[in-house]
Amino acid sequence: MQQLSKISSIVVLIAVVASGCGSGSPATRSSGGVKVVAAENFWGDIAGQIGGSRIEVTSIISDPTADPHQYESDARDAAAIAGARLAIVNGAGYDDFVTKLLSATSNRGRVVLTVAEVLKAGGTDVNPHLWYDLPRIPEVARAIESELASADPADQASFAANLKTFLDSLAPLDRLVTEIKTKYPHAPVAYTERVPGYLLDAAGLTVASPPGFAQAIEDGNEPSAGDTKAMNDLVSGRRVRVLLYNAQATSPVTQHVRDLARKAGIPVVAVTETQPENEPSYQAWQQHQLEALLTALGG
Repeated sequence: MQQLSKISSIVVLIAVVASGCGSGSPATRSSGGVKVVAAENFWGDIAGQIGGSRIEVTSIISDPTADPHQYESDARDAAAIAGARLAIVNGAGYDDFVTKLLSATSNRGRVVLTVAEVLKAGGTDVNPHLWYDLPRIPEVARAIESELASADPADQASFAANLKTFLDSLAPLDRLVTEIKTKYPHAPVAYTERVPGYLLDAAGLTVASPPGFAQAIEDGNEPSAGDTKAMNDLVSGRRVRVLLYNAQATSPVTQHVRDLARKAGIPVVAVTETQPENEPSYQAWQQHQLEALLTALGG
């Protein structure tokens, strides 16, 4: 396949760019210590909060305007992975390009932490957007802390203290989820993709979108005529309270649904698959999206 050929070429170039990667990359938090590479910037942000000044984090997917499903790795990514002590990947089929890079680069001391394995999220139809599973983010954070402590036992106390600070900082998110669940139990909502699916489930909302529509969009395919009509009728008929719109991976079909929602007076809440540059942390990003959803529901 073309992608495998490209990865092979990238590996050849690692030696050329290795001296230039790291602190010079805008996706890198350079602070010395354990080298960590995260496939997505939200996992990198969480790792950075736990590791603090004792780790150096490079996040591969960090552009909030790009479609993560169409991401193509380059030599800098391969070099970062080759030199990492800890690699954090989402898994569940979301970032398979990293798996290929890991296979193509040799590092006997490297540990790979796969979030889907930590959360035991498997199966043929698993929702890969695991960073929206807010109640289970502590499990991921603890797994990251454990791997950092193994890589750098001398700084274990620092990692443990940072982990506690991170876990405590999730309280406002938990309160918002509880508020939505209490005020709007089972309120019907729709989404263009399953991106916020775990979040909506935690908040006790009912997803009314045709499953085939969301799955087709997620897979990069055109939804069937029946699913498209069902989705359009759902929105035009005002049978949902809110439309959650993936603002990062759009198409004429999803843009049409968004326009129908606006015409029908249904609030549209934008969600993204990558932590935006203007959000200082994973927690701030998720809090702002939750607040937008609460407002859209009428809170």
